[in-house]
Amino acid sequence: MCSYLPYFTSFNRTRGGLIQLNHGRPQPLQYVANAAFLATLFSDYLDAADTPGWYCGPNFYSTDVLRKFAETQIDYILGKNPRKMSYLVGFGNHYPKHVHHRGASIPKNKIKYSCKGGYKWRDSKKPNPNTVIGAMVAGPDKHDGFHDMRTNYNYTEPIIAGNAGLVAALVALSGDRTTTKIDKNTIFSAVPPMFLTPPPPPAPWKP
Repeated sequence: MCSYLPYFTSFNRTRGGLIQLNHGRPQPLQYVANAAFLATLFSDYLDAADTPGWYCGPNFYSTDVLRKFAETQIDYILGKNPRKMSYLVGFGNHYPKHVHHRGASIPKNKIKYSCKGGYKWRDSKKPNPNTVIGAMVAGPDKHDGFHDMRTNYNYTEPIIAGNAGLVAALVALSGDRTTTKIDKNTIFSAVPPMFLTPPPPPAPWKP
């Protein structure tokens, strides 16, 4: 968790603020979305354990710092980035139109296409005939650049692992923290406590 914080240099960030958990390699958003979820989950766990924060070396950080990290990364995905691009298809006015996805690129015309038969749609320059609303694409490069090209899956391919992480992060960040409390007796029931339970007091002394 410490490596997620901007005070440390374990990972670089783009100028727009996206953490490079895969060290500048393609398709970064799948890692970012899952990290946002894990950071929020750990923050909620600390809150449920009545622990206001944790230590990174000698420095103490509150749970709010983790949630802030998660919020900034999800905000980037949803359009708060240098390109003003939402990487979630169908969200906002500016999102990818050439998603690398067979269901999005092949028209619904009651004709069955083989795997190779779909190549002509993949290689088409036209926008997708179908919109896969809610799909998060692979994302920008390490310079915040993005090419909306169906043939370049490093930018436009939706990935199940990444979209699962995004849904989890959005759920974890939703709601009012003052009223929506996590029941630590359910979601965290199998997680060991942060601190050891003190031993019971000795039996009363009898002469």
